[in-house]
Amino acid sequence: MATYVQLNTGAKMPILGLGTWKSPPGQVTAAVMAAIDAGYRHFDGAYAYQNEKEVGDAIQQKIKEGVVKREDLFIVSKLWSTFHERHLVKGACQKTLADLKLDYLDLYLIHWPSGFKAGEDLFPTDDNGMVIPSNTDLLETWEAMEELVDAGLAKAIGISNFNHEQIERILNKPGLKYKPANNQIECHPYLIQEKLINYCQSKGIAVTAYSPFGSPDRPWAKPEDPSLLDDPKIKEIAAKHNKTAAQVLLRFHIQRNVIVIPKSVTPQRIVENFKVFDFELTKEEMATLLSFNRHWRMGIVSQAKTHKEYPFHAEY
Repeated sequence: MATYVQLNTGAKMPILGLGTWKSPPGQVTAAVMAAIDAGYRHFDGAYAYQNEKEVGDAIQQKIKEGVVKREDLFIVSKLWSTFHERHLVKGACQKTLADLKLDYLDLYLIHWPSGFKAGEDLFPTDDNGMVIPSNTDLLETWEAMEELVDAGLAKAIGISNFNHEQIERILNKPGLKYKPANNQIECHPYLIQEKLINYCQSKGIAVTAYSPFGSPDRPWAKPEDPSLLDDPKIKEIAAKHNKTAAQVLLRFHIQRNVIVIPKSVTPQRIVENFKVFDFELTKEEMATLLSFNRHWRMGIVSQAKTHKEYPFHAEY
C-alpha cells in the first residue's frame, strides 16, 4: 500500500510525517532524531513554532551519521502571517532555511490566509486584543511564493488553513504559474472536512491533516472539551485491531489519502505512531469515524476573527 501521496509537481510526499508545533526547543532535536531512526522521512515545521534551529540540528546530525541523505527527506515549513508583504517573503524563507541548515524546502506553505502587520511580534494586536492586519493581497503573496520555486528555494508551494473560496481565488488568478500543491488543515473525526478535502483533491491539491488527535496539549484546552483519544467508540475500534486509539486516528486519514502529521516528543509514541501500515479499518469502521463529525475546531485563532481573510466564516 502506498506510503506517500503524489503531489501535482510529481514529487512523492510521505503520507505520515512528524509534526513539531508545540515541541519545546529542548526536546525537539531528540524527537526528530528518534523519528528518523524510526523510519520517518517527512518533517513538518514552521517559523512560528520557534524551534526550527533545533529541528535543523537533528537533521544535520542524522545526515552526518549517514542514516539519511537530504534527498531522502521531505521537509515542510510555513511563511508566517507577518511576512505576507511581497518583499518580505523571500527573506522569511531564507531565515527558515538558515535555521534548518538546508538549501531548499520540499514544500513551503502560506501558514494562514490572513496577513498581519509586519514586525517582531508573531501576533501584533490592537488595544482590544485583535490582530492588526497587513493590507496585503493573497495573490501578491502567492506570486512571491512562486518566485521561491523559480529561485530553487522551495520545490513545491502550498497553503494552510485556506477555505475553498480563497483557494479558488489563487486557481483563477490571471497568469498563475504554479498551483498550490498542498493545503494543510485541521482534521480529525470531530472535524472531518469532507467538502474541503473533496474540493482540494478534485483540483489536484493534496491535503495534510494537522492535529489528528485534536491537539490535546493545546494551551487553551478546557476540561469539558471533547477528547478523541479517550472516545470509547474509537478505543473499541482500536481494541479490535490490537492497536491504540492514536493509531486508529492516524489510519483514518491514510485511508482517505490524506497526509497526516502527528506531533510527539516521546520516543515510544513516535515509534508507535509510525506503525499504521500493517492494518486496515473496515468500511464500517471508517463510516463510524466519519459519523463523529461535530464541526468541532480546535484551532480557531479567535484574535483574527475580524480579519477580512479569516478563513473559518465560510462553510468550507
